[in-house]
Amino acid sequence: MQIEERTAGSVTILDLKGKLTLGDGDTLLKDKVHSLLHQGRKHFLLNLGEVPYIDSAGIGEVVSTFATVSRQGGTLKLLNLTKRIHDLLVITKLVTVFETFSAESDAVRSFSSAAV
Repeated sequence: MQIEERTAGSVTILDLKGKLTLGDGDTLLKDKVHSLLHQGRKHFLLNLGEVPYIDSAGIGEVVSTFATVSRQGGTLKLLNLTKRIHDLLVITKLVTVFETFSAESDAVRSFSSAAV
């Protein structure tokens, strides 16, 4: 798995590419977000458009990352869910936990009220 980082104002966009599974991306995501939190970043948008598969460890890491960011006073939202990932969030009822977006511009704009 690869993570590319970019910013849009105060929002850090993480483009995830590849499988998010046990031993393949789960610790990479955790380490990346922890590093960014230590740099003072608070608002994260995970772009999952190029994540073809996510297992329970991957879902667990996204939930854990969400909790860590929230505890630090930040916000984490999801972008470009594939049908498979959306269905998984529905089945696990996590779709009620995460704010999800299909358009990056809408997602970035949604942080402006949270950044106040």
